[in-house]
Amino acid sequence: MAANRIRWLNPDDPPDAFPPVSAALREPDGLLAAGGDLSSKRLLAAYRRGIFPWYDEGQPLLWWAPDPRCVFLPGDLHISRRLRRELRRSNAEIRFNTAFGDVIRACAQPRKYGPGTWITPDMIGAYQRLHDEGWAHSIEIWLDERLTGGLYGLAIGAALFGESMYSDTPNASKYCLVLLDKLLRDGRLGLVDCQVRSSHLLTLGASVIPRADFAGRLDTLCEPVSRFESWPGAPIKVLELLAN
Repeated sequence: MAANRIRWLNPDDPPDAFPPVSAALREPDGLLAAGGDLSSKRLLAAYRRGIFPWYDEGQPLLWWAPDPRCVFLPGDLHISRRLRRELRRSNAEIRFNTAFGDVIRACAQPRKYGPGTWITPDMIGAYQRLHDEGWAHSIEIWLDERLTGGLYGLAIGAALFGESMYSDTPNASKYCLVLLDKLLRDGRLGLVDCQVRSSHLLTLGASVIPRADFAGRLDTLCEPVSRFESWPGAPIKVLELLAN
């Protein structure tokens, strides 16, 4: 690939018409392609290869595969003593896939210390379709019958690709991560993708692995390409996360 050039995808290109992730630019890190569409088939083909869409309103649709990749692997999550105390005292409960639209719209709201997110109306519509088809999921924190935080993402096989999370009450999004850590330790999931590293995620224990290693893990975890259906069967109390 020529320097500083990326592949342009047309909407009528096959869903899997992405270049290899090794062709992604180094600057900006991971930019691989532009264009295409947000159809369910293209999104599934992208995530299976370790590619995700990320763009601002008014930009072309951009596709990314950064190197290295930030992930949570089984046992990575660091639960501080303070968070452990809060988990034991919490009356909140965790539900699954009962308020996906509310979670993604909350994640799209402007943050207190920054501009609005990249979650455009088109993105909301695309992930809502994936949710309706059984591929996208929400983990929700409820307190006194009020949704107070959550996380949404896409799951293929035993890999969960986290997209965004939010908290209306302290540490609600961390409760979602503790739940995912339990699913990792139980062997239901093999990896949770965080896409791009941040100091916050690293403080919580996230691993940073080479893109090639990440792609190799997906070759195992995402085969066969199937929906993830191993969520707990009923709401669980947050304090139960420390039971084992």
